[in-house]
Order: sequence, then structure tokens, then C-alpha cells
Amino acid sequence: MALLDFTFFPGIDKQNTSVGAEQRWVDCDNVRFRYLLPEKVGGWSSLVTDTIVGVARRQFAFVDIAGNRYVAIGTDKFLLLYFEGQLYDITPVKAALSSATLATTSGSAICTITKSAHGLVAGDIVQFNSVTLPSGTGYSASDFEDKNFQVTSVTSSSVFTVTQSSNASATVSTGGSIELIPYEPVGPAAQSYGYGWGTDTYGAGKWGEASSADEITLEPGLWSLSNFGEVLVATIANGKTFTWNAGATDPLTVRASTATSGFATTNNPTATRVTLVSPTTRHLIHLGTETTIGTPATQDDMFIRFSEQEDINDYTITAINTAGSQRLQDGTKIMGALKAKESILVWTDNALYTMKFVGGDFVFGFEQVGTNCGLIGKNAAVEIDGVAYWMSPNGFFAFDGTVKSIPCSVQDYVYDQADTTKGQQVYAGLNNQFTEVTWYYPSSNSEYNDQYVVYNYGESNARTGQVWYIGTEARTTWIDATVYPTPFATKFDDSSSGTFPAIVGESGLGQSTLFEHEVGTDQVNPDGSTTTVTSFIQSYDYDLQQRMRGQSYSVAGDVFLAVRRFLPDFKDLAGNAKVTLAIKRYPSDSQTTTSLSPFTITASTDKKDTRARGRFVNIKIENDAVSESWRFGTFRLDVQPDGRR
Repeated sequence: MALLDFTFFPGIDKQNTSVGAEQRWVDCDNVRFRYLLPEKVGGWSSLVTDTIVGVARRQFAFVDIAGNRYVAIGTDKFLLLYFEGQLYDITPVKAALSSATLATTSGSAICTITKSAHGLVAGDIVQFNSVTLPSGTGYSASDFEDKNFQVTSVTSSSVFTVTQSSNASATVSTGGSIELIPYEPVGPAAQSYGYGWGTDTYGAGKWGEASSADEITLEPGLWSLSNFGEVLVATIANGKTFTWNAGATDPLTVRASTATSGFATTNNPTATRVTLVSPTTRHLIHLGTETTIGTPATQDDMFIRFSEQEDINDYTITAINTAGSQRLQDGTKIMGALKAKESILVWTDNALYTMKFVGGDFVFGFEQVGTNCGLIGKNAAVEIDGVAYWMSPNGFFAFDGTVKSIPCSVQDYVYDQADTTKGQQVYAGLNNQFTEVTWYYPSSNSEYNDQYVVYNYGESNARTGQVWYIGTEARTTWIDATVYPTPFATKFDDSSSGTFPAIVGESGLGQSTLFEHEVGTDQVNPDGSTTTVTSFIQSYDYDLQQRMRGQSYSVAGDVFLAVRRFLPDFKDLAGNAKVTLAIKRYPSDSQTTTSLSPFTITASTDKKDTRARGRFVNIKIENDAVSESWRFGTFRLDVQPDGRR
């Protein structure tokens, strides 16, 4: 009889065979490694009772001069603020359209709106104000007044439809008077491909343009969010730049605008891929922008323009200011940028550049520091302690002064299932408390993020190297615990409808839930109910014969072995954990779960008797009920020879 210790190296290995990866873990979900041991991740709780309409694409946390904390959230439809337990709509709007008229059809909720040159497309959001209805519709003005509607269809340049929440009582010809306030459009909910001229209103990757045959990527609606002191700077991808001043009077009642008092952006480019504010010099930098300001047709995806220092609305280049421009060479488009320790990092789809303030006539100096290491999507990079980490279309990289490829033990698994044509939906999140960089990405079977991969930059092992793990509890945005004490993230559900901002007749926009993470053990929903956060981790096969021979036990090579009992070792255990043993005769066999599995383990469990017989064994640890959490240590198996076969 032999009591053997079974230990496992940290991280998930999907690059190896079951024999070559002995002492490794092969699969997991909602599990992390801390001090080399696996444990269930912390829970998450909804921050508000509302859910957000649409899919969140960017979060940004900042603080005003008075110490008030804000989180800006950019979605495919809206720009919102989270402020101390409430959501506020600060989405910029277009100029109002007056004197629109309305018509109804008896028994239908579809309302036809007539307004010449309305400029709207299906899916746009429009607010109705100053409503006077024609008589006999069965509706009252309050059914429309100060309410948002989604444009259901566009019949012509002067006619579109919206959907009410109830049917009209009569057919009424167009009449009445309505003021329309269109929201600034952002973009599609998901990234897709289209072919040929006129495939979509989101063609060529830009809102409202048709796509030609050589421009087929239809990018999702994205935002760049940064701050100029207490002023939020928000840019719609391939669109305009707006500001919102937290220091204004009653700021939560004011929308973001190009005409914000003291922080106007009326002289800014009107088509830009990415913006950010230089942290030390306070230039507003536009990347992938117009060569002629105000002319979107001149947008050059590799062109950079920066404002005068301390003036985010002055881009006129003179001999006595620091406004300027530069065009990058390696790549076809700028994908993203980050503020780093000593410079700004700028990625194209093929290369990495540094952008450093040098003063003088050049203002900023640009240096290419990497090639064949482009960024897969705008939000696919993070920086911590002077090191940037990012996901490219074909691997993972780090930059600490030199570009390095990061060896990844799950790389084939990730890239075999990831839909890299939706790279702009990839979102990199930093969880510094646990030294984790997580990339959330869509698989080939999903329109939206449904998988994640984690690189733990603070954990490593002399034998196996870097620590990676995977999971399926995906997020569309993430911010680390900086302004707030816990990380914030958004989870998208395309089968449900959001509640904020309220949209009459809303259809097909889905909902995003704003969660704070690393709280409790479960998921607390907006309505206060609790959903179990399940987790599991499974090992590769252990060779029992080799293990016994390695412990100086005499075992013939063709002998089966019996596992009579095991001694679980959990460093921490709240509630129950379940352990399953699976047995094989040969590595290529299908595994057979032992007859008594799964075994329920509690904090008081000292051993479990088993009925297991074979040459190879693997284990699975999991939980499936609320208020459960665990951290695993080692396994001790009681193994003895059990005849030949």
C-alpha cells in the first residue's frame, strides 16, 4: 500500500499531450492561480438596479477637483456616467429638427414620422419634444414627450418610423407637430464583414458610409475616453470629439458636447480612430485622423495630429505653438494607443511605435520599436508598472523597452476558437490585485465576447514557465480598482432588453449589466437575486505506475493499480467542493469516471474511499452551489497493485 502525493504545476496547458503534460492542469473556468495554487475567483455584484441598453464598449474612471468619482461608459448607442450608485445619460445630440409630423395606423404600434432631410438611419435613437399630436390617434402627448425612440425603419429621406409601446386606436393622416432631437450615432453592436458597394450603412468601417469591395471590415461602435483634468474627453471612433465638464453647474444634467463652455472641440477633427490626452504635456492627440480638419473624406488611418499644449481646441501649426502632426509608415491603420511610463505607445495593425515629448520644433518624437506585433483591437492592450501587454492577431506580446513574445501554454486553443475578424471587440482588463491581464474575446460561435484568457504576470514556475488560464465568463469592458476599490466590468446579454436609458419600443439592442468584481462568492443580479458562480479545474492524466516506481515501489509495467482512498487537501474551503476521479487503461482510451464520483468534500473531510482501478488517473475539482469557494493544495492517493489484465 502506497500513500502518494500528487502535486500539480500552476496554469493551464493545452499545447501538450496528456502524457507530456503530466502534473499539469488541462481545463478550467472561473479559476485563478495565486501563489501557484488554484482557487475559485471572487464573485461579482450589480452596481445599479438598471441594466444598460446596448453593448458597453469602453469604461473610463476619473475624479473631479472636489473628489467626486465618475465612471464613463461608452456603448454602441450611448455615453453614460456612473456616479455613486446611479446612471446618467450624457450622450451628445445633434441639432434639433423642428416641425415633424406623425401618422398612425389603427391596431398598429408603428408610428410614421415625416420630416424632410431628417438624416436618420434604422437603429438611431431620437428624442421627441414639444409634442402636439393630431387628434384621434388614441395616444396622448405624454406618450411621446421627452421620451427616446429607436428608429425602426427609414422609408425615405423625409419619412421614418418608430414603435410605440401600444397600438394606435385609429388611422390618422400625418399631422401635429414634434421637435426631434437625434442622438449622435455611434456604430454597430458587433463587428462584421461586408462585401461590395452599399452593403451596409456602416460601410468601410465608418458610420454612414457605403463599403467598397476592398473595404470590408465593418467595425463596431467604439469610444475613446480620457480626461483633461476634470473634463471628460469622449471621441466616437471615426467620428467627432466631445467633452463633459464635471466642474460645471449641475453637471449631471448636462450632455457631452462639442461646445462645452471653456472646453469646446469645435475646431477638432471630425473623423478620428483614437484619441487620448498626453498625461504630462496635456496635448489632445488624434490618431488615424483627417489631414484636412473638418473634412471626413480626408481621414488617413495612419495620420496623427496633436493640439497646442493646454488647449484642446487649437490645431493650427505655427512657429510659436506646439500643435503638430505626423504620419506613421508601418501598417495600414492605427489600432490603438496607451499612456505608458515614459512615452505614449501607438500600435498599428503591424507595428509598435513610441511617441515621446522632445520639445523644440518636432514637439513629439516617434520611434518604431517593433514589427509583426500589431494590435488586434483598439482595447486589446494594457500597461502596468512600465510594461505593456497586448494581444495581436497571432500571439501575445509585452513591451518593457523591448518587444517580447510571451510564451503561451494555451495559444493554439485560444486562436483556434477565437473569431479574429472581430478583433475590435477584444477587451484587455487589468486586475493588479491578482497580477492578472485578461483578454475577453468572441469565439467563432458567438457575435459577442464569450471567452477569456488570462496571463498572470506575477506567477511563474521554473519548469513550466508563464502561468495562463482560461474561462467563459466573458466581459465587454473592464477597469481595474483605481478610482473605486474594486474592478468594474460589463456583461452583455443580447437576448434581453436594457432598462436605461429608457427607449420606447426598443427592440434587439440587448442589455449590459455593470458589475463590481471580487466581492463575495456569487453573482448578485440587478434585482437582488443571486446566481451561483460555478467553477472547475481538471488535470491531465497521472501515470500511476510511473509514479509508484518513482517512489521506489516495485510495480510491473503491465499491472493495474487500485486507488483505495484519497486524502483531499484544501487550503481554504467554504461550503462544499466536489472531486471527480477518472481512470484510463491507456492514454488514448476514453476516461471512465469512478463509480463513487463525484465525492463531496467539506472542511471536515479527512478521507474518501474510492473504487478506482487503472493505470492513469485525472482529477476534477468543482463547485455548483451558492456561497461556495475553495483553494486547492495537493492530493494524496492510496495506491496498490491490483493484478494483471
